[in-house]
Amino acid sequence: MAASLGAVLAPGMAQAAGPAAPVAKGAPVAGAPADSLPKPTATKTFHSGAEKSVRKTPSAKTSAKGLQAAPQVATAGNPDLAVVLNAWATSAHGVELQSTLMSVPGATLKVSYDWGDGTVDTADGTPGAEVKLAHRYAELGEYNVKVTVTDAANNAEVVNELPLSTVGSDFTPYAPTRLLDTRNGIGAPRAMVKAYNSTKVQIAGNGGIPKGVTAVALNVTVTNTGSAGHVTAFPGGGTRPTTSNLNYEANQSVPNMVIVPVGKDGTVELYNGGWESVDLIADITGYFTQQASSGYTPMTPARFVDTRTGLGTAKGQVAGQATFGTQISGQYGVPAGITAVALNVTVTNPKEAGHLTVFPSGQSAPTTSNVNFVAGQTIANSVIVPVGPDGRINVRNGAWAGTDVIVDVVGYYSPASSGSFMAVDPHRMLDTRSWGYGPMYARGYIWMPISHGEEGIAGYVLNTTVTNTKDAGFLSVAPDTNTPDQYHNHTEVEQTRPTASTLNWTAGKTVPNLVQASSGGVNGVVDFWNQSWNTTDLIVDIFGYYETK
Repeated sequence: MAASLGAVLAPGMAQAAGPAAPVAKGAPVAGAPADSLPKPTATKTFHSGAEKSVRKTPSAKTSAKGLQAAPQVATAGNPDLAVVLNAWATSAHGVELQSTLMSVPGATLKVSYDWGDGTVDTADGTPGAEVKLAHRYAELGEYNVKVTVTDAANNAEVVNELPLSTVGSDFTPYAPTRLLDTRNGIGAPRAMVKAYNSTKVQIAGNGGIPKGVTAVALNVTVTNTGSAGHVTAFPGGGTRPTTSNLNYEANQSVPNMVIVPVGKDGTVELYNGGWESVDLIADITGYFTQQASSGYTPMTPARFVDTRTGLGTAKGQVAGQATFGTQISGQYGVPAGITAVALNVTVTNPKEAGHLTVFPSGQSAPTTSNVNFVAGQTIANSVIVPVGPDGRINVRNGAWAGTDVIVDVVGYYSPASSGSFMAVDPHRMLDTRSWGYGPMYARGYIWMPISHGEEGIAGYVLNTTVTNTKDAGFLSVAPDTNTPDQYHNHTEVEQTRPTASTLNWTAGKTVPNLVQASSGGVNGVVDFWNQSWNTTDLIVDIFGYYETK
């Protein structure tokens, strides 16, 4: 029985018809918009009415000779002077403020905007006018905006203040910790999760995780499976989406990294979409809040470790129960001062079944796991892990026999990075099984314009799944240097085939993996490469994006 993949929705891209070629390109779905980035779920509006305007006497001005001039006093004194403030979030760091000026007719008004972060803007105003200004905060957080309206001729001044906050979320690393294990009752009753049922994972207020957490990075593992199915992660108490996060077959242990919003009740739900009960495990490695912490910077995937060649560590398989460390910061474009790193970790040539655990240097190996494998299997999983004070991470082989390990870096988190997470309602952007578009060509790629033309989008949080696989292979995901117009006009530049893998498969298997893909800049086009010599179907779901504006 094939593993279920959730409901089939309209794809955002499909592959062009034509014969197989060394580089087979995709084409947009007829009528589909080029910009298909879903709207974020986090929105905020703010209001301060005219009644909150506080009347003051304008400060006396000092002349060049150091003498204070007496303010001009008018009989009326503009008793109607007031300002109404409305603001709303426009991006992760940005807000737009609208001030409606109330005044006696004919007055000449000056408006000052103190944004609460040390910057001040000024503008001219007229009675009854609506003045709009946009502002971008360098750091996420809460701010108090002070708007001052001055009518010098009438010796009148009012001040209205508006507390507001940004809506983006920054990442805080968390030492790998097991929050849920239904096999032994950690975080939930000791019982398997029944078919078509959910279990909740308490996030907010659990251990050192604060209240107000907006999203969480979890490594979710399904085990003790009796038949095929899928697992969907979603905010506690929310509506379960039609997307999936990981897929499994009978007698499999399958992990996958998820970044999922936390519900208003502080929980995340994990739904078992299979026909039989399963055990579920969830390990946290970090969380997101709407306070300044670490932003994200995506990278074109770069290989840091390959035990087969001796890259990044000693050459040769990692022995059973052995651990190796590798330097992340200061290498291959990753700067010093990072707090966590986003990886794709691949196991190949394992001698027997086991698991890998990735953890910060300077700490003991936790009881969590990141990649599960069986003898002879090649399998990859996305990993987000804190780095040690020295910028290093450790990888432990939990099997009793050796295996080769490959580590690709796809991005990093640091206080200097401005990419803040914006969650979206999970949305299926591509499903080559539906609408008759057919599978990906062998050795071909599909290009997808996710945020073409939108400034400030650094990368995307995606889940990729391959199914109906005809031969062994792997998927690569990389930014495209072309624009959609170049593809439409047949003036595109041929893309270099990536070497880093996002997920690996063997014939007949359905395999998922989280992808934190770089946007490549304003183009916002991402390529999905089928690195197999046979066809495969591809499903792409989006869960959020990182925004710098």
